[in-house]
Amino acid sequence: MSVPRPARRFSALPVFALLALLLSAGLMPLRAQDWVHIGSNIPDGSQRIRLAAADMKPVGTDPQTPILKATFDATLFNDLSNAGIFDMVSKSMAPPVTPGSPQEINLAQWAAAPANAAMVAFGALSASNGRLVVYGWVYDAHNAASPQVLGKQYTDVANPDMARTLAHKFADDIIARLGGGIDGIAETKLYFVSARNGSKQIWAMDYDGQNQHEVVNSGTLSLSPRISPDNSTLAFATLGRQGWAIRMYSLNLGRMIAFPAGSTGGSNLSPAWSADGNRVAFSSSRSGDPEIWVADSNGGNLRKLTAFRGPDVSPVWNPRTSAQIAWVSGRTGLPQIYIMDTDGGNIQRMTDGGYAISPSWSPNGQFLAFSWNRKYGPGAPGGQDIYVMDIASLRWIQLTHDAGSNDFPSWSPDGRHLVFERAIGGRTAIWSMLADGTQQQQLTHTGRDFMPNWSWK
Repeated sequence: MSVPRPARRFSALPVFALLALLLSAGLMPLRAQDWVHIGSNIPDGSQRIRLAAADMKPVGTDPQTPILKATFDATLFNDLSNAGIFDMVSKSMAPPVTPGSPQEINLAQWAAAPANAAMVAFGALSASNGRLVVYGWVYDAHNAASPQVLGKQYTDVANPDMARTLAHKFADDIIARLGGGIDGIAETKLYFVSARNGSKQIWAMDYDGQNQHEVVNSGTLSLSPRISPDNSTLAFATLGRQGWAIRMYSLNLGRMIAFPAGSTGGSNLSPAWSADGNRVAFSSSRSGDPEIWVADSNGGNLRKLTAFRGPDVSPVWNPRTSAQIAWVSGRTGLPQIYIMDTDGGNIQRMTDGGYAISPSWSPNGQFLAFSWNRKYGPGAPGGQDIYVMDIASLRWIQLTHDAGSNDFPSWSPDGRHLVFERAIGGRTAIWSMLADGTQQQQLTHTGRDFMPNWSWK
């Protein structure tokens, strides 16, 4: 969602107009850019692992096998390429063989030029009696004496969706084994707002943009979806007769569930879950000024954390400790990023200029990603871009450059990726990238998709 740059100051706007303001840009100088080492794309900071993913060897004569194999092969290679920790061997450089078992692989061929693989993923795929079975291995190409790194069997219903699912599972197992024990993201989901059917509703898709579908149709405008840590409940904001309210939708039950704290007076926006799933923070104007409030996930034990003149919006918890909250405040005029303890104390301003909005806290608790226009003023150059800041040092790095208006970053659970919203020429889509800003790719193509949120697992 993109709107013109605001003509009024941040603190002068009512909360329902504030949300629109938070989607626009601003500009003002800060300081010379420092590099922030993300430290999550490569497990030990060394060179990426050179990995070959051989096509699966088809077994049997079931007519489904060729299409299931093609789906599996393409999904696996894409997942491993997206992981951010591998230097993938091009299919054109692979040896002209299809090893289906440990007895059939010639490691010397894969280790030699042009493949030059350090690790090889390979296996066999068969469909029979409506069941899909995959045997997958990963071998160390330079350890002929004891090469096996991974060996697993996967089975499910024989259809293209399950072929994708099994490829995701194999990819995640490979990534966890070779990527320092950090779980992969191939089975994670992205939740977002889409207006492709005319009304802004809550949608979901696989992490790679596949399987896009509507999840919740509230019958009214819905924004800011946030999935619970156990992937069971969606919190989001809806516009009803009484104004903006926080609502909850149970994915397990397939219906709305009660959250009374989210609809008691004023405008209620931007929900966020604590890491244990027991609390929800949100912005509410029920006391007059938009402030940050916290309630239990059932809507009880409501309390206010901030009490300052100027809007306080967009809270997000430290997912590592749940002991801190980052949020956006307009108490000094233009919006800036702050952090505080969950009792409202120990407030620290993180950005010291420009127009900073939409914070997202990294899974390890070390970094904040946010949207920032570092310059502000009529005719001043600049753009709304995604930045990452190291909390301890306040050093930052700019991840997007000269590519539309970028907003609403959200971390992947492995801390190696970000998803975000990008608007170019009035068309808004969901994009993803590695946490160092590389491998940017567009995931949706309708031109009316906003506010992504990455699942916790």
